[in-house]
Amino acid sequence: MDLLSRVLALIPVSGRLDVRCHFGAPWAIAQGSAAVREIPYHVLLSGEAVLEHGSGPAEQLIAGDIVLFPTGGAHRIHDGSGRPPAPPVERQDVSLLIAENEGSGARADILCGRFLIGAVPDRLLREHLPGRLVVHSAESAGGTANGRSEATGTPASTRLTRLIELMREESVDEGPGSEALINHLSAALFALTLRFASGGSQPPHGLLSLAARPRLQPAVTAMFETPDKPWTLDQLASLCNMSRATFVRQFQDVIGRSATDMLTDIRMTLAGHKLLESNVGVAEIGEMVGYQSNAAFQRVFKRLIGVTPSRYRTLGGKVEAA
Repeated sequence: MDLLSRVLALIPVSGRLDVRCHFGAPWAIAQGSAAVREIPYHVLLSGEAVLEHGSGPAEQLIAGDIVLFPTGGAHRIHDGSGRPPAPPVERQDVSLLIAENEGSGARADILCGRFLIGAVPDRLLREHLPGRLVVHSAESAGGTANGRSEATGTPASTRLTRLIELMREESVDEGPGSEALINHLSAALFALTLRFASGGSQPPHGLLSLAARPRLQPAVTAMFETPDKPWTLDQLASLCNMSRATFVRQFQDVIGRSATDMLTDIRMTLAGHKLLESNVGVAEIGEMVGYQSNAAFQRVFKRLIGVTPSRYRTLGGKVEAA
């Protein structure tokens, strides 16, 4: 399995389209920090917009851009005029909420929704993706800049464009099953957006960049396939035919975290699955994911997940992020 498939197999992600916005300038969409296990997303179907997120510079968006926030950070998207936005009015269509305003300026059409992460530890996903990911699906684009991933006429870009168009059509011409279909398309949007981003010439720092480094893949494969082994950095480096120092440096440069950190996140994700899907004892699960000491497993799990393994199982995985 490729890296993206491995991660998505471990961490189930579904999608939900919340609202379609039809705005005329001036307009603005402001969202606070997302709820636990939610990744907000926006698709700019037509028009232009400006994105503000965190302390970084504002970013211009064009039709076809997809924006998602893996860490759920607060953000604001607006027309860029600087004028007070015309307040939106919401109405319920057959299955979709529609937001419109009375702005008379340049028009923008936006889909706003959420990717929902299943009840498993999600650090492997959240901690290894950028806080903000902007993907430009237009086939005529090229290059990458500032966490923005673009491609020129690639199969991924073509599929992404078709998927967005299908979401647009279903949100406009609602038919039987449209709500369920749009939500299924949203889940596909998550996977295809990450694939598209990882396939650029300069993938965003983190997990998506690691997928494009074949020299590091033997170590990544080993961590996923045999997390129960007591891997050392020397052993992982040897799998990649690198010195320990070179391996540590390249891994850190690509993902911004150590291979040990990633291995721990893989182990915690697998442990979370086993705690919810089996009746195997906690100590045995710890051994299955690489901890010979039950006390060490319990300590690491609680530090990263926020509760003990037993408590996690009792709560069905529904815990606040640590």
